[in-house]
Amino acid sequence: MLKRILAVLVVILILIQFIRPEKNNSNDNTYALDTKYTVPENVSNILAVACNDCHSNNTRYPWYSNIQPVAWWLNSHVEEGKEHLNFSEFTNRTLAYQYHKLEETVEEVEERKMPLPSYTNLGLHVEANLSDEQRTLLIDWAKSQIQYLEQTYPKDSLIRKR
Repeated sequence: MLKRILAVLVVILILIQFIRPEKNNSNDNTYALDTKYTVPENVSNILAVACNDCHSNNTRYPWYSNIQPVAWWLNSHVEEGKEHLNFSEFTNRTLAYQYHKLEETVEEVEERKMPLPSYTNLGLHVEANLSDEQRTLLIDWAKSQIQYLEQTYPKDSLIRKR
């Protein structure tokens, strides 16, 4: 009986290898963050290694993303990340949304909620383990963009309507 159960599990594991989620690699940057905002190279580099895999339309997939059910789990993280914030679609959203997401970026990085520990643990994505200096750089940049919006647009256009 145990051999049958193991045989069924092996067959299932083999079969699910053929059911793959669509990769997040559209590379469409029409509404990308840097089409409207000044993003210095050092900030762009931080975003690329610590944020963009889950918060853009271009994910760099590790080797283990080809193994099911890991790929499904990674895909759900990417989809959820893009629901919260997508730097590739950033300027296609309202000013109030952009303002709010910049505020959230400051908050999440200050509170060390981002990047997610599950992204940086176990030696995975070590480049995304941000130093205090990188965190400060990212926070200061986001605050400068918030200030730019406050100086450029009327305050009521930056407030999200509920």
